[in-house]
Amino acid sequence: MSELVVIGYDSPQTAHEALRTVQRMPSDTVADLTGVAVVSVDESGETHVDTPRRDDRIALSATSGALWAMVIGLLVATPALGVLGAAIGGLYGKLRTMGVDDTFREQVRSLLEPGSAAVVIMASGIGEEEFAAAMRPHGGTVLKTSFDEEAETELAEQLTGSA
Repeated sequence: MSELVVIGYDSPQTAHEALRTVQRMPSDTVADLTGVAVVSVDESGETHVDTPRRDDRIALSATSGALWAMVIGLLVATPALGVLGAAIGGLYGKLRTMGVDDTFREQVRSLLEPGSAAVVIMASGIGEEEFAAAMRPHGGTVLKTSFDEEAETELAEQLTGSA
């Protein structure tokens, strides 16, 4: 089961410091890091997504990379499902049933006011106590949802056409 963790911060600088903490976590704290990014909103309200250029802990396969891109897109974009087409709309619908629903998205958006940022982490095998202890110095507001492994695999296969 993968978990999607979004931690909101008052500044992009704090979010980037938190990102470095996540990248340094041992594998017994975060066993399988699928994706990590900093999403920030500048003072004019424009959203930016920064992903690490190279992180040996993140080995994105085509399926996990497609799923990660879809998750980030759903969190920070406001897709007009009417113009997406049936196939893409179906994928977004599937992701919604996996825990990234409108309520979760609104909670994420409420963290992302101009001048703020969030670290977005998708991983499995998160040691809750160790993770919380490592992230505590950065503060922040934590949102979390989980993906059922079977549904995640099905969605990833649909995204890459490898079903």
